[in-house]
Amino acid sequence: QVQLVESGGGFLQAGGSLRLSCAASGRISDINYMGWYRQAPGKQREQVARISSVGNTNYADSVKGRFTISRDSAKNTVSLQMNSLKPDDTGVYYCRAWGGYSYWGQGTQVTVSS
Repeated sequence: QVQLVESGGGFLQAGGSLRLSCAASGRISDINYMGWYRQAPGKQREQVARISSVGNTNYADSVKGRFTISRDSAKNTVSLQMNSLKPDDTGVYYCRAWGGYSYWGQGTQVTVSS
């Protein structure tokens, strides 16, 4: 079992920056990928970015060049640096960790006003 706790959400104006963090605990050895998803009101949850255990990253087209995912294996954390935020980035951001099983955090709200 793996537990994930997100932090760093908030309310800000378009063009601003925000950093999300996710701390993992438990059976960390089960984890291969860690990533961030978001769900906007009335929309399906979508993957924003993911990073593998060896540091390979992948981003949604909508955030490329603005968001950066990073992972600290020693601290079992994954972070998402979000720059040049847009109102369309508004949503609940979820941390996910997966390998043989999939684990989700409780989510943190990000609201970007125009």
